[in-house]
Amino acid sequence: MKRALVIALAASLCGPVLAHAGSFVVTVKDSKGVPVLDAVVYAEPLVGDKQKSKAQSAVIDQQNQQFVPYVSAIEAGTAVRFPNKDNIRHHVYSFSPAKKFELPLYAGIPAEPVVFEQPGVVTLGCNIHDWMLAYVAVLGTPHFQITRADGRVTLMGLPAGSYKLEVWQPRMKATSGQLAQTIDLGGAENKEVSFALDLKPDFRIKKAPSLNPEGYR
Repeated sequence: MKRALVIALAASLCGPVLAHAGSFVVTVKDSKGVPVLDAVVYAEPLVGDKQKSKAQSAVIDQQNQQFVPYVSAIEAGTAVRFPNKDNIRHHVYSFSPAKKFELPLYAGIPAEPVVFEQPGVVTLGCNIHDWMLAYVAVLGTPHFQITRADGRVTLMGLPAGSYKLEVWQPRMKATSGQLAQTIDLGGAENKEVSFALDLKPDFRIKKAPSLNPEGYR
């Protein structure tokens, strides 16, 4: 009997919390209607305290003389490790205002991670290999996802309220402020949202060939 009462009480306490959790189902396409890969979609509450996660960690690899992944999204305060999985050394750096740092020539895993404290977009490069390029979107919210080939993401478990829903992608022409929508999200509601991005051509530097037939320098 007591066990049944405990279960019933737990259900009554958890039920309202779950009932107020909603989701944004977001589709991102370009101006021609083609799904967009590597678009960061994030939601920030407009009222009340912003939710913050506990200390987070992330990994951005250097593999086959490329950064993997090409686009990352993290919450501000996240510590990121940069393992070098190649058999050559890399020199990772960023001059972006949101995070300036350097990891001088190294192999393996640096002793300390890099902590990204400030929201903003951080561009990564390598002083040795000009074609190595990646982006880190540092966000002030835990509600974010990155689109895959189908251009869709789902931001789940959001409390009811008003949100600024925003998207960023490395090749977009418009500023982020022009690609934000203010949306009211009700409890247990799944709201469909779409964005259309005007994208620049992808003019990334090609990886340099090597005299070594097995790969690249």
